[in-house]
Amino acid sequence: GDEVVQLYVQHMGSKVARPKKDLRGYRRITLAPGETRTISLPLPAASLAYWNADTHGWVVESEPVKLQVGSSSADIRLEATVNVVGKGQ
Repeated sequence: GDEVVQLYVQHMGSKVARPKKDLRGYRRITLAPGETRTISLPLPAASLAYWNADTHGWVVESEPVKLQVGSSSADIRLEATVNVVGKGQ
């Protein structure tokens, strides 16, 4: 059957308010019963940025970001935390 794989990010040290689970990518795949498959979901650094109204520019913060993968925001099956190094920080 069809399965939808969803990628969420959670900013762990942001200086601005961010959603607890922010959908950053998804992919629908078809699997046979019992089949498993490895897929890739791109996550460009720019997709982690927020708009800074003071500097009139996009900012990627240096902070830990939790990556969560599942079939929905309520069904997370895999988690990992990565350390993001923002530009100029």
